[in-house]
Amino acid sequence: MLGDNVISITDRLSQDIPHDADAEQALLGALLFDNEVYHRVSGIVQAKHFYIPMNVKIYETVSKLIEQGKLADAIILKNRFSKDNELDDIGGVEYLALLLDNAPPGSTAPEYAKLVFDMAMRRELIRLSDDIKTEATNPASETDAREQITTAESKLYNLAEIGGTQSGFVSFEQALIKSIEMASAAYSRDGHLSGTATGLIDLDRQLGGMHRSDLIILAGRPSMGKTSLATNIAFNIAKKFKRERDENGLEKTVDGGVVGFFSLEMSSEQLATRLLAEHSGVPSHKIRRGDISMEQYEHIRDAADEISRIPLHIDDTGGISIGAMSARARRLKRMVGLDMIVVDYLQLLTGGAGMNANTNRVQEVSMITQGLKALAKELDIPVLALAQLSRQVEQRDDKRPQLSDLRESGSIEQDADVVMFVFREEYYVARSEPSEGTDEHLKWQEDMEKLHGKAEVIVGKQRHGPIGTVKLSFNPDLTKFGNLAPDDDFQSGGGY
Repeated sequence: MLGDNVISITDRLSQDIPHDADAEQALLGALLFDNEVYHRVSGIVQAKHFYIPMNVKIYETVSKLIEQGKLADAIILKNRFSKDNELDDIGGVEYLALLLDNAPPGSTAPEYAKLVFDMAMRRELIRLSDDIKTEATNPASETDAREQITTAESKLYNLAEIGGTQSGFVSFEQALIKSIEMASAAYSRDGHLSGTATGLIDLDRQLGGMHRSDLIILAGRPSMGKTSLATNIAFNIAKKFKRERDENGLEKTVDGGVVGFFSLEMSSEQLATRLLAEHSGVPSHKIRRGDISMEQYEHIRDAADEISRIPLHIDDTGGISIGAMSARARRLKRMVGLDMIVVDYLQLLTGGAGMNANTNRVQEVSMITQGLKALAKELDIPVLALAQLSRQVEQRDDKRPQLSDLRESGSIEQDADVVMFVFREEYYVARSEPSEGTDEHLKWQEDMEKLHGKAEVIVGKQRHGPIGTVKLSFNPDLTKFGNLAPDDDFQSGGGY
């Protein structure tokens, strides 16, 4: 396209490696002729997607200048590269002139950008397939086939999702831009949340919402309601799901989210019944027994119709491994999208193929929590994992849980970004009823009235903010947590 002079610059490049020098040069020419073209192609192609080294350097420099609000034309680039003694590295003034002379109309630039990106993806596929072949044919490899498949699937997912199998270093400037974008989004969002809203006002205020790439642990003793709380949060997020297209035509979630719920203990039908009870106002035990009136049946039918279309996906496979769960989560994100994962519960996951006879339970849980954290970062979504507490809670007078009560607590506490405990004092007080007619029984009744329908979420660890206690309402018939009224005796938002 740019003649024999340009061919001489690129003739050392292998013809077997997918690339299109003409498309790269056409895109750069259009950019230099009209900087506005950058805003139409920046969502498609990045500097790393160019193949010819001098084109990489030119696009990188043009991008920085435009993003700083400066002009980026041939004269500016000549002065910039001359000052850094790098003019020869980009082919000299002659190459810049050739790019401009052969610049196509700006309207065609997105098509050239797509072609450059496609060639980059083909090169990554070749590199990835070479890595897979090398590992699979290596007789000394200790990684079994299933684990190799999981690793390959993870790399393929990254390639399809973000255009590369390895992210490498990110400049502080890029990280700072992302931080400012997050703060700006939080400022403009209702409630000033930087993360996804749980629908529980005081909990959102304490956490700032569910943050991307975070591993959030929700722990509690049996019957405290941790599954109910996780289900309520998942439902609230899925119910508010809203997606829009950005200026580049790419869809992104602007409110709520698509939720993947891995229920290792309860069946999908049991979870659905809980959600139906919550939304219809008919107790779940009545729904299960069919002990309902015609009016309640109509409420159930209307509620089912209303919530049937929410993007909440349930996988109730028991004893699933962390590797298999990760693979299913990646597949869900590729097929329909994914904005949050719930795992109920952590101790029911298995470590998978990496385990052997010498692996103890603490090591296995450590592998699982590391896998969950890695998945949260890889998919760039919050992962809410439930966890059981040890029985030592029951031995204390004050049964409020603490970090040391986590089973195999070392790895869970270390890998988690947030650790929360759900606690209902009413549950314990109800089981210590004194004999009727005594002063102790009257005092017990007073305590029960104060505690009835109330719960605490104790934030025991949080990387992003303070620890503290959040007060919520709890309806045991509907297994539903909610916000407390501001004038309630049991003041909401305590412990900030």
